[in-house]
Amino acid sequence: QVQLVESGGGLVQAGGSLRLSCAASGRILSSYVMGWFRQAPGKEREFVAAIGRRGVTTYYGGSVKGRFTISRENAKNTVYLQMNSLKSEDTAVYYCAAEEKNRYTDPAEYDVWGQGTQVTVSS
Repeated sequence: QVQLVESGGGLVQAGGSLRLSCAASGRILSSYVMGWFRQAPGKEREFVAAIGRRGVTTYYGGSVKGRFTISRENAKNTVYLQMNSLKSEDTAVYYCAAEEKNRYTDPAEYDVWGQGTQVTVSS
């Protein structure tokens, strides 16, 4: 079983950028489709982005498409989420997750989750 640890969250002004990282241990990352999700207070968990095992296939949620980029470095067992042009509505806890069923966007299909990292965007 893989373990996931997110980092890179913080406070940023609207229009700014952050890069989140998700470090995996326990099993090689290339075995998994990887996703980023987020959850704001009082809201359901929302799909943000997902990437296939080789980093070729990517999917994005509608609210982040064109602003966020997901990538992975399997040699470093790490997945990234580059977030640009941040908005106050991007404020949430961001979670990294792993799955093996090739479902990509459905959080219910993800088997392993990190603890989350807080992103706060001030307007």
